[in-house]
Amino acid sequence: MATEYTPTEMMDRDSRSNRYYRNAVERHWDPGEIDLEQDVENLLTYIDGAEAYDQESWYGTLNGIAKFGAGEDAVTEDLAPLGAVLDTIDDQLFLTTQMYEEAKHADFFDRYWREVVWTVEDKLGWERSDPRHERWFNEPYIELFDRNRKAQFRLLEDDTPENRAKAYCHYHLTVEGILAQTGYYGMQTSYGGEFEDLPHLPGLVQGFTKIRSDEGRHVGFGMNQLKKLIAEGVDPELIQDTVDELVPLVQGITEDDRFQPDDPEERPGLEDGKLAAYAVEKHTDRMQQITDAAAEIPDVDELVALEGDD
Repeated sequence: MATEYTPTEMMDRDSRSNRYYRNAVERHWDPGEIDLEQDVENLLTYIDGAEAYDQESWYGTLNGIAKFGAGEDAVTEDLAPLGAVLDTIDDQLFLTTQMYEEAKHADFFDRYWREVVWTVEDKLGWERSDPRHERWFNEPYIELFDRNRKAQFRLLEDDTPENRAKAYCHYHLTVEGILAQTGYYGMQTSYGGEFEDLPHLPGLVQGFTKIRSDEGRHVGFGMNQLKKLIAEGVDPELIQDTVDELVPLVQGITEDDRFQPDDPEERPGLEDGKLAAYAVEKHTDRMQQITDAAAEIPDVDELVALEGDD
């Protein structure tokens, strides 16, 4: 039986959720406006000048892009259950912007594959690669996103404070706060022009920069929700234990070296262990900010500034 309609309370303009919402509105960007032509030119020049570069090497270049593209599709599809159970107008306002932004992220990666990857492959006479081919996704990747989906849809059947905490731990804290932020940092650094043995991809880097700024808000929202749930009685150990169970899956994804040379000294880009250290640092800081009642969650401007990446 449907419940009787009750008008919602007015917005709380000073709440974190409302401030995150306003920040999202003010930072709007269009994935279709990012210039990708230079990426095509730079990739063709790089491939032409690289010794012993074949299609397997090309798969190594595409591996991270494919993982993040499919990941953005997944989080776009799996966020709706949370929107169905949130019960304040300010939280709902923010979540509408997050769902919109996740769709934009998926849009960007789809466009990149069509306009950059396939264009390069066409010019080289290679068969067009499939961004959803099973070659890109190892077992930890599939397991992490399966667990996230289950955690979100569980809310539709059993919406308890503990299950909400688990949903935020899976989605906002682990998939976005550890995996995505770490991966974007690695890709943005690798293809930002710093390394001579990797192509400079300015369009990809600009997309990463915009996406990571969005996800700073998403992570901050999840952290704030978890902090409120703890204040209302959810055991902090539930949050710690949930994330601890997921971190090995994150490590299995970020350390996926199936497309890398066997000799670590021959691997271009960030030195071994740099991504793992970055992930651990982010995880440690966020858990302390959530579980320590005296600790403050960074304000929205700090969250979207991509601090610590200099």
